Amino acid sequence: MTDWTDALPEPARAFLEGRRLDEVECVIADLPGIARGKAVPASKFARQDYFHLPDSIFFQTITGDWGEAADEDDGGFIERDMILRPDMSTATAAPWTGDWTLQVIHDAYDRKNNPVPYAPRNVLKRVVELYRKQGWEPVVAPEMEFYLTARNLDPAKPIEPMMGRSGRPAAARQAYSMTAVDEFGPVIDDIYDFAEAQGFEIDGITQEGGAGQLEINLRHGDPVKLADEVFYFKRLIREAALRHDCFATFMAKPIENEPGSAMHIHHSIMDIETGRNIFSGPQGGETDAFFHFIGGLQTYTPAAIAVLAPYVNSYRRYVKEHAAPINLAWGRDNRTTGIRIPLSGPASRRVENRLAGMDCNPYLGIAASLACGYLGLVNEKWPSKPLKKDAYEGEPDIPQVLGQALQVFEEAEDLHQILGEDFCRVYSIVKRAEYEEFLQVISPWEREHLLLNV
Repeated sequence: MTDWTDALPEPARAFLEGRRLDEVECVIADLPGIARGKAVPASKFARQDYFHLPDSIFFQTITGDWGEAADEDDGGFIERDMILRPDMSTATAAPWTGDWTLQVIHDAYDRKNNPVPYAPRNVLKRVVELYRKQGWEPVVAPEMEFYLTARNLDPAKPIEPMMGRSGRPAAARQAYSMTAVDEFGPVIDDIYDFAEAQGFEIDGITQEGGAGQLEINLRHGDPVKLADEVFYFKRLIREAALRHDCFATFMAKPIENEPGSAMHIHHSIMDIETGRNIFSGPQGGETDAFFHFIGGLQTYTPAAIAVLAPYVNSYRRYVKEHAAPINLAWGRDNRTTGIRIPLSGPASRRVENRLAGMDCNPYLGIAASLACGYLGLVNEKWPSKPLKKDAYEGEPDIPQVLGQALQVFEEAEDLHQILGEDFCRVYSIVKRAEYEEFLQVISPWEREHLLLNV
């Protein structure tokens, strides 16, 4: 090993023990959460302190088109180079590759060494720093839902469940079934193996309600670290699925009449000075801060939905009786509400935001959820009364389509101040470009029902 590898995180060093490192993948998440970057020989990586990518990677839509988001006062769309510096604490194995490869997440800076404001990891760091300036340390625990599906090579055909070990397609409505989990045993074995090689601790894997739908829970911790893990996990899970002739999809709603896939986010806040959970008082009771955090989620989440549900498909998930919330009611141990308080002791009291889809960028989804809670704390927002019944009996109070969500987001000045004005400007322009492109597509439903009937 070369000297620089001696300072790698322990799992990365264990992965390379007795082996020669061949390549390093230098990666950064774009707005959708896709890994962008360069693969370089290990010998070259050892000699470089940074590398360059154009800032236009943050102006690109999910389809590969471009939003007109470049700052005209700074030269416009000239694809100015950013300076990308490695965060070596994120160095981890890429165990599915044919040679010995590491991945390293990089942070984006401009030429004056300022963080690029629309880089998603920088957005989350900005929000976390706002908490720390108040003397608070935010803690999150994401839950990741996804589907294992049959290979789909024709976008015109519906997505179908994968074939299980039994030779039968994965069955729906088998939530928490161990037999259903066993159907995907070989894929899950690889997920565990890859996660272990990367040093990630899985808190559990369960079968969800959809056909071929699984959930992975992660241990609670630092928001940036957990967002890094979700970013890495999406790639890890896709690679494990491909080894077994199936796809892993993180679409919010991949299959008609099946539940959607969420990224539930559990939140707690620690007092930096005392190390105590600010949601619990000295006698273990619920504090004003606990209620203000919930009030913040209720007040500001409608404006953040465009980030938590970033695609037209995302809004197909918010359907009554399909394991997804339709409003911002809150309740204790109530899975029909958008905001749930899980069973816990005072030290681990937390608030679960159930609105985010698994299709959101993990950095931006966690940042937006924390931003809403932060605004509730500093503005002392009080929530409604807790709901003790089925929240699906209530009316929706979140945007129903992406166009509506973007309009609310664009008018949310309080949220812009927390996430960053420049990020919000770029995000809105890019998402508008995606939405307008989608509106040019004529769907099979329109051809079937409108062609000869209207």
